[in-house]
Amino acid sequence: MNNHHLPSTIITKVLCLCFFAIISAQCHAIEVIYPQPESLTDVRFRYFVSLLQLALSKTNEPFTLMPYAQRMSQARALTQLETNAGIDVVWTMTSREREEALLPIRIPIDKGLFGWRLFLINKNDHGLFQSVHNVEDLIVYTAGQGHDWPDTQILRYNKLKVVTGSTYESLFNMLKAGRFQYLPRSLAEVWNEAESHADFNLEVEQNIGLHYTTCLYFFVNKQNKQLYELLDRGLRIAISDGSFDKLFLAYYGDFISRSKLNTRTIIELDNPLLPDKTPINDAKLWFHR
Repeated sequence: MNNHHLPSTIITKVLCLCFFAIISAQCHAIEVIYPQPESLTDVRFRYFVSLLQLALSKTNEPFTLMPYAQRMSQARALTQLETNAGIDVVWTMTSREREEALLPIRIPIDKGLFGWRLFLINKNDHGLFQSVHNVEDLIVYTAGQGHDWPDTQILRYNKLKVVTGSTYESLFNMLKAGRFQYLPRSLAEVWNEAESHADFNLEVEQNIGLHYTTCLYFFVNKQNKQLYELLDRGLRIAISDGSFDKLFLAYYGDFISRSKLNTRTIIELDNPLLPDKTPINDAKLWFHR
């Protein structure tokens, strides 16, 4: 027998062991299912899926990441997460109500960027807001928002008039039809939305903006401590090694530059929904203009 060649039976056993090791690893991989966006034109989810991928990869634990089979509203996704009905993680703006129903990973995955709001307006209303300098000036106009968005409550708490739409896509049709004068969108969203609805005769207003302290978190089911710990650990590693900020700027750096916040009149609003445990004093977690 040639000593340089292993017997075929040993080779077969080694291959079998490798095969079963791979199968075993796959079987023990944590499966993470996230909701698809409600609309085909909604590209906001790309950053959050990329961040999920980044955070989970930092843990060195095996995982599979996949979208839920059907599209759904935000409200339905939150309900399915709370009832453990096929959704494992949702990214959404925090509120007291949501933190009571779900388990938040209290790291602002948007660095608070969703609290910086620019106006999507009808091009026919170009220049309408040039004389607006404070909340009192803005009260005479009507905003549009989603019926189940925390922002709706925030705007109304600050005495602003709001008309709500039942779906994400309906808001753009309502703005085009003149049902309201402005659609406040985060500067992380507004530029893509203006582009994806280019045939709606809309534009981004250039003079003012809103700001209120808020943020988006990843939320998991209250019983899913394993996924909570993985995401918390992975996000903190990504913050420490700089890969979180690198991803954030890759998606939003251009939008921040285009928004020219330092040249705008920024109207500060109070957020009555902000939970007490929001890490507002940890400067490295937040975007600052």
